[in-house]
Amino acid sequence: MANNTEVLKPWIVEALQSEGREMSILEVAKFVWEHHEQELRDAGDLFFSWQYDLRWAAQALRNEGELKAKDGKRSGGWELV
Repeated sequence: MANNTEVLKPWIVEALQSEGREMSILEVAKFVWEHHEQELRDAGDLFFSWQYDLRWAAQALRNEGELKAKDGKRSGGWELV
């Protein structure tokens, strides 16, 4: 199976593109669950860690320049560049 971050990154982008706006982590997690529940259930250990791994995937997207930087803020939503 692919790295958890690599599995989750496109799902984050999918969520943000579908809404076309900044979304909270909770909103993204709900979207991922509603649209990828069966894939998560079938993904072995990812099923137990996906909400934690979602945050690392978002950081990877920030590092790649796809998500807006948080500029030192510890809270706030996720938004595509």
